[in-house]
Amino acid sequence: MQATTCSSSLPYLSPANTEKLAALEAAQIATFFRSPEINRQWNAMAARLEDVCRIEDGKTGGVNPGDRRALFYLVKALNPTNILEIGSHVGASTVHLAAAMSDESKLSTIDIQDVNDDPVAYWRAARLHRSPKQMLTELNKNLDVRFVKSDSITFFDRTDQRFDLIFLDGDHSTKIVFKEISMSLRILNTNGVIVLHDYFPHGKPLWSDGLVTSGPFEATERLRGLGAKLKVIPFGALPWATKLGSHVTSLAIAARNE
Repeated sequence: MQATTCSSSLPYLSPANTEKLAALEAAQIATFFRSPEINRQWNAMAARLEDVCRIEDGKTGGVNPGDRRALFYLVKALNPTNILEIGSHVGASTVHLAAAMSDESKLSTIDIQDVNDDPVAYWRAARLHRSPKQMLTELNKNLDVRFVKSDSITFFDRTDQRFDLIFLDGDHSTKIVFKEISMSLRILNTNGVIVLHDYFPHGKPLWSDGLVTSGPFEATERLRGLGAKLKVIPFGALPWATKLGSHVTSLAIAARNE
């Protein structure tokens, strides 16, 4: 977990920052997941991805297979040139983000652990067959993916890169997500998007297990309360299965609220 604190002030947020967010609508996002062309591209890669990314749902804390597919569709639809992922973990989402990238795109994935070579790396602890880097190498040797060992706040503070899509799936505490979104706004390219995982609208359960991760929702509500012109669009139910016998996902996009 990332041990950082969050000030009650808003040092990284200004109206100019939020203006960089893409102005998306729920209906527009829904079309991404119904795209015949992206569906064709997915079907062409699905068997290969399943073979390379042998991560059983619910066993490692990795993103569930339905959410992995949604991330693939999202990258295909938005075609971001520079992607940032916070929370590499076992590489479930990393591989699917990378698999959808165009040849000109780059992905930086950040984790507080060396997720590939550490003797106690997540993939080793979960007894998986491959590290995230090994999965990517097997998938495509030419993918431009950079693994960075860092906490998210330090990375945001030091980077001089700019990103078109930022996927936040690291520390889910309210304080850290608040800072991550605020700092993401500073390094977004124009019409960029912030994708949230484990977003539970109004802090209510999405699945039959009754579990809730409250941090992402509480962080965005706090930002909105402080004047941030953003809205969060949950993806809701996807056209395919996600977890616990449902089609519901906890993925959401933070977009500009015009």
